[in-house]
Amino acid sequence: MILTSLTVLGDDTVVAALVGWLRSEDVVLRNEAIEAFKQLPDKAAPVMSGLLADPDPDVRIFAVNILESLRHPDVEAWLIAVIERDAHVNVCATAVDLLGEVGTAAAREPLRRLSARFAEPYIQFATELALKRIKG
Repeated sequence: MILTSLTVLGDDTVVAALVGWLRSEDVVLRNEAIEAFKQLPDKAAPVMSGLLADPDPDVRIFAVNILESLRHPDVEAWLIAVIERDAHVNVCATAVDLLGEVGTAAAREPLRRLSARFAEPYIQFATELALKRIKG
């Protein structure tokens, strides 16, 4: 109920608290923060670039998880930026999985470059699958 009230408020103070909760060791609190962000696409958008560039790879993964249902026009661009720039294979793998669902032809070349950059079998599999799912 508290979380619902916070998402109704959805002000900058709430967003700052949610960002802090993404760094929590409490799994339930982190998951609730992710779900709350998904309900606040207009408030999440201004902090998304910072979350996707956070020094902590777990926070970057959580940020990609937020993008999963954010319904924001920049979701694909944010995901492409992740796979183009992030050095952490798990962050990129999370982004590739989502690009396979929401990506357009614009993601095809970045996916190919990612596949060339990481030799890990999962990245190879995930990028191939994403490329098959993306039409164009």
